[in-house]
Amino acid sequence: MANSYELPDGQTVQLRPVTPEDDPFLLSLYAGTRAAELAQVEWQPGQQEAFVQWQFEMQRREYNVRFPDAEYDLIEVSGQPAGRIWIGRTAEEIRLLDIALLPEFQNRGIGTHLIDWLIDEAKTTGKRLRHMVFVLNNNAHRFYERFGFVEIEDMGGYKHMEWKRSNES
Repeated sequence: MANSYELPDGQTVQLRPVTPEDDPFLLSLYAGTRAAELAQVEWQPGQQEAFVQWQFEMQRREYNVRFPDAEYDLIEVSGQPAGRIWIGRTAEEIRLLDIALLPEFQNRGIGTHLIDWLIDEAKTTGKRLRHMVFVLNNNAHRFYERFGFVEIEDMGGYKHMEWKRSNES
């Protein structure tokens, strides 16, 4: 992706590497992505926050082990934190580990631009482009299917999806 690009409303979107100072924002964003799931449980005071912190740290450790050279970028819109994108790369594949945007930045073309950018990279490099989607997130399934992603494996709580070159337009 170019260092930045402009949205139709004139705001600028750019990626920058995550720093330790971003942790409070990233934790809050992570908690927001889990809100519907977490609402299904009755929590004692402080329990949910501790659980979310623990899950956030476990996710980070797992990604660091599985993709030690992954890129962890903050998505900014006109200098304001708007989301995150984690990308792991190997010799064979590009793995979209995670992408999340705050609700007020959704449906503005940011995710579409970032997925198009990864598809262009997959086309250029000949690598597979893969992503795991939470099974209950029907909006995400439709979003990725629009780009030509297909389910390649049902993993219980997640569906492993891959962009298929045959769906290129």
